[in-house]
Amino acid sequence: MLVLRPQGRETFRIFQSESAMVFKVFVDGQEGTTGLRLLDYLSGRTDVELLRIADDKRKDPQERARFLNASDVSFLCLPDVASREAVSLVTNPDTCVIDASTAFRTADNWAYGLPELTRGQREKVRSSKRIAVPGCHASAFVLAVRPLVEAGLMPADYPASAFSLTGYSGGGKSMIAEFEAGGNPKLMSPRPYALGLAHKHLPEMRVQTGLSQAPIFNPIVGNFLKGLAVTVPVYPGLLSRKADAEAILDIYRKHYEGEQFVRVHPFNSDANLDNGFFDVQANNDTNRVDLFVFGNEERLNLVARLDNLGKGAAGAAVQCMNVHIGADEATGLVA
Repeated sequence: MLVLRPQGRETFRIFQSESAMVFKVFVDGQEGTTGLRLLDYLSGRTDVELLRIADDKRKDPQERARFLNASDVSFLCLPDVASREAVSLVTNPDTCVIDASTAFRTADNWAYGLPELTRGQREKVRSSKRIAVPGCHASAFVLAVRPLVEAGLMPADYPASAFSLTGYSGGGKSMIAEFEAGGNPKLMSPRPYALGLAHKHLPEMRVQTGLSQAPIFNPIVGNFLKGLAVTVPVYPGLLSRKADAEAILDIYRKHYEGEQFVRVHPFNSDANLDNGFFDVQANNDTNRVDLFVFGNEERLNLVARLDNLGKGAAGAAVQCMNVHIGADEATGLVA
């Protein structure tokens, strides 16, 4: 039986039943890399009705406002300034905004879109109408470091550093076009960037881990489309108490117990490597995060691996939507 229900502002939503609810979803910024990936995730779902704005109206504030306020969930795949503008256009209190920019990731009145962050975070995502999707580098760094700070093993003032090797899709359409055009020998080797040490993910890397200062962070883009691994060097002697790799892995296992998208791998296992080399792309096309500890008694490397377009962007956004609307968290995602 079809039921027509008033939703305010003279709009109506059609439901077949409580168990077959269809949610109206709008992607603002649908032509960008994250927006296109989101549409891939959502287009085959029967519980989602995609609202598609006409190409010639994508920058029309009135038309965007109409779509934003007609939706149950709006994804913002926009630069920071445009995201703030889009949020200002939302007047419907029932519209949930899931933003993929850096604009709101440390804002107190926004839920940080990492359900695995800590106890109670999933409920924040479920109950909030404003959700900020983490950055790709930040997701990996936070997942590797937050449990250690929360457990009191890594002191808040630990002098953290990290480097991240990532595929070029993280640079958006222009970088993708540059790499895929070929003919530029400079693009054949890895390219460190953000050498002024002021990367835009640093604020959330500090706030969401509980560190008192941002890490020294060195991102590197490689000649591959997607995949990302963040490595955090650790001196066991600088931790709050004596701990080895197994102690760190035990903290990870307890912190992420029951999390379907987080896998904790055994210490220094040959299975973690491909003939001695680490495969940055092994989680591509999944929403999975793999956590590793490599090293010895004196020096350790914490490594978190994910797909920068999956759990690092569009996949994380879909996971947040699933949590918020009460769907199975893995709907449309690969663990």
